[in-house]
Amino acid sequence: MLHEFLSANRGDIIARTRAKVAERPAPLATEEELERGIPLFLDQLIDTLRLSTLQPPHGPDAAMAKGATQHGRNLLRGGFTVAQVVHDYGGVCQAVTELASETKAPITPAEFNVFNRCLDEAIAGAVTEYMSTREQSLTHEGAERMGDLSHELRNALGAALLSFQILKSGSVGFGGSTAAILDRSLRRACALVDSSVAQVRLESGIRATEQVSLSQFIEEVEVGAAMEASALGLTLTVTPVPPGIDLAVDRQLLGGAVTNLLQNAFKFTHPKGHIALKTSCTQSRVLIEVEDECGGLPPGRAEELFRPFERRGANRKGLGLGLSISRKSVEAIGGEIRLRDVPGTGCVFTIDLPRLLPPP
Repeated sequence: MLHEFLSANRGDIIARTRAKVAERPAPLATEEELERGIPLFLDQLIDTLRLSTLQPPHGPDAAMAKGATQHGRNLLRGGFTVAQVVHDYGGVCQAVTELASETKAPITPAEFNVFNRCLDEAIAGAVTEYMSTREQSLTHEGAERMGDLSHELRNALGAALLSFQILKSGSVGFGGSTAAILDRSLRRACALVDSSVAQVRLESGIRATEQVSLSQFIEEVEVGAAMEASALGLTLTVTPVPPGIDLAVDRQLLGGAVTNLLQNAFKFTHPKGHIALKTSCTQSRVLIEVEDECGGLPPGRAEELFRPFERRGANRKGLGLGLSISRKSVEAIGGEIRLRDVPGTGCVFTIDLPRLLPPP
């Protein structure tokens, strides 16, 4: 078994990895990393590989998913940077591969496949935990400023760059967790840019009112939203909009508001859940609704969600500004947002806007 091979050759693998890490040009190796970090990385991989031999529900996927996040959290809290974590796992991988080849160890391809998956999950877990830790470290007082949004953007792009470098090295595949981190990081960066643009326009009072076809607008929103829902394993349905319904609004502000509501729905809807984007209209009003399956809200919490920095549920990622910006954006273009709680099911966010009537 591979975990037995690693345990039996633990000292040799640690020595080889230390030599590789010490020669690394950047980031420079630290004494703590060499003395404590590398043995810890190896022991965590041994433990995860051992657990991966168990049967479900404690088999490979459960062990790696749970262990990787916990390992990443422990290492980052211990003062290791995410770059050190990523590079040191790579050093362990190289040392193990070299030793197995030199000793002609009887390790099957299937075991090496599990080993590579362990590394992939461990690296992805460390990067994910790094992003989460960095986001939570931003103070509420400074988070309203654009500078803090730029910090979040840098974190998302930094995680994306690290993930891309790992994928480019060929040590993990494009269908694994590291590729998923890259995808989520880039989407996060796009969402931050959209929020930043909306906030700047709101604070500066810039408006660019134009005639917007509701059917074309919803089609544009659906393209990106459908891709993201699919990537997250969620189902999105969009009701068709008949032609001839127009709005007089700032397209960017409305687009940012609807996108934020959809992002909120994707974030909190239960796994394999359903999100609906619906539209309806009367002679004078247009309603755009986003329904999620978050499970509903505690009593009295509905209005609190629109406060800046308010986050619901166990998912604490992000600045908590999306719904606040959505409300301000919709109000700036002459509409309002309402929230209806469906206990035990989810939430329905409704954007209510005046309809552009044709000239008499």
